[in-house]
Amino acid sequence: MSTLDSAHLAAVISPLRRTLLAAARAAEDLPEIPDAQIEIIRALPAGTATTPGELATRLGMSRPTVSNLLRTMEAAGLIARSQRADDRRHVTVAASAKALDLFDRFDRASARLIATAAATLPAGDRAALAAAVPALERLRAALAAQRRHPSASPTPEDAP
Repeated sequence: MSTLDSAHLAAVISPLRRTLLAAARAAEDLPEIPDAQIEIIRALPAGTATTPGELATRLGMSRPTVSNLLRTMEAAGLIARSQRADDRRHVTVAASAKALDLFDRFDRASARLIATAAATLPAGDRAALAAAVPALERLRAALAAQRRHPSASPTPEDAP
C-alpha cells in the first residue's frame, strides 16, 4: 500500500479543475460564472427549489452571502425566485432554464474533453483513473463534511 502525498494530490487537482473549466468554457463558448454561483446552481438540480436559508445551511455559507449571490444571479437570469401564494414572505429559489442549459452544456463538454484526453493515455492510466473515481467521490464528501463540522474533523495523525 502506498502513502498518500496529500500536498501533491492537492497540487494536481486544483490546476486540473481550472484547466478543465477553461477548456469546457472555450469549447462551448460559455460565460464565466464565479465558483460560489456554480455551487448554488449545482445545489439546485432541475425540478428542485429551496429557501435561501436552507441553501445557505446546505452549502455552509452565511445567509447574507447567499442572499447577495442570489441577487446577482437573479439579475443574470441564473435563478428564479418564487413566493408562496399564502405567505409572500416565504421565498424559494430554483435554477433557471438558462442556468440548467449552461450546466448541461458544460457537463457534456467536460465529459467529451476528458474522454478525448484520456484516450491518449496508456491503458493502465485509464484504468487507474477509473478506479480512482469512487475514492475521489468519497474524498469530496469527506471534505464537505469537514467544511460543515471543522471541529469534528480528524487530524492526519488520527487517520488509519
